[in-house]
Amino acid sequence: MKISGTSVGEITVEDGVIVAIDPVKPGPLIALPGLVDLHTHLREPGREDAETVESGSRAAALGGYTAVCAMANTSPVADTAGVVEQVWRLGREAGLVDVQPVGAVTVGLGGEQLAELGAMADSAARVRVFSDDGHCVADPRLMRRALEYVKAFDGVIAQHAEEPRLTTGAQMNEGEVAARLGLTGWPAVAEEAIIARDVLLAGHVGARLHICHVSTAGSVELIRWAKSKGWRVTAEVTPHHLLLTEERATRYDPVFKVNPPLRTEADVLALREGLLDGTIDCVATDHAPHSVEDKECEWEGARPGMLGLETALAIVIQTMGPRWDRIAEWMSAAPARIAGLSGGGSGQGGGSGQGGGLAVGQPANIAILDPGVRWTVDPTALASRSRNTPYAGMELRGRIEATYLRGEPTVLNGKATR
Repeated sequence: MKISGTSVGEITVEDGVIVAIDPVKPGPLIALPGLVDLHTHLREPGREDAETVESGSRAAALGGYTAVCAMANTSPVADTAGVVEQVWRLGREAGLVDVQPVGAVTVGLGGEQLAELGAMADSAARVRVFSDDGHCVADPRLMRRALEYVKAFDGVIAQHAEEPRLTTGAQMNEGEVAARLGLTGWPAVAEEAIIARDVLLAGHVGARLHICHVSTAGSVELIRWAKSKGWRVTAEVTPHHLLLTEERATRYDPVFKVNPPLRTEADVLALREGLLDGTIDCVATDHAPHSVEDKECEWEGARPGMLGLETALAIVIQTMGPRWDRIAEWMSAAPARIAGLSGGGSGQGGGSGQGGGLAVGQPANIAILDPGVRWTVDPTALASRSRNTPYAGMELRGRIEATYLRGEPTVLNGKATR
């Protein structure tokens, strides 16, 4: 099979592997390594009304992704080997992207007792990332034990940094806008206090810590300091935190309600700078589908979260510019390394050849982008079962034309192949 008309020329694929790259015939399209998302909520099992592994996988493929990490806050919670293997098998059956389950840190996300970390790591899913995302592992002693435990198999704890005692009843970013709207504020220090604590714990233990959805300038500074110490700390930022600010809340439209909340323009600029200078390692979508009942209601009662898989690449291009090599690092190579998806193998889990780049000998995980296409986001046209995109009606530039998972097309001519 030959893939033509890309920026790198003509890519020849045999048996799912890139065997040749002819640089003589560059074209108007951009070839990127298949994107990898560290932070996807697929909702199955338990909330199939909002999303399923199959529908979320299709949305991911349409966004240029060839692998996603499925978060643990399902029902039942992915806190046992049985549940993570169920999600893993559903991903294999869908066959559109590699679905790598994230295991819960604590039983039932309750923050009181460690989950079966070792059993999940040894399962068929070979879990290496553990997170109570949606909840913070607030107990410092429990967080230390988790870091110590996963160090044995080079796992990583991905922390949702939110001191819960500082965010009781919080509805949006604490500040002048929240005061004007009469909404309870979510202070930046609630995020920063947990990050400060946890980078110290990670440094003390010598374990891997990943900070989910960084949202404040202060958080960027803390992570920068931790990295200067040589501690094993990584971090992600979402597309919506790179673009949107708290001002979006002024019309009380709950599509803009998210956790952590949209912050200030100064925070947005600090996040972009942190991504550029390497303080923040990667972009992760935090794709969070919600049913109409959970989202299209009054602000206070709405669930926090936004769709992200199909729009992420275009938002990153808009906010960070067409820096193709950097985008390949932020959205493919770095998240694959963090999740343990790099390296050989042709299946899911335990290193599935994701994030290796476009080079001879690498698995043919490829996304083909037309950077010149302008398109308007229509929630009803998205592949997700939910409609809670904050970009409805927005014109974006750059759209995926084709996606290949180990040489097999999952998207062609901008449409999913199944």
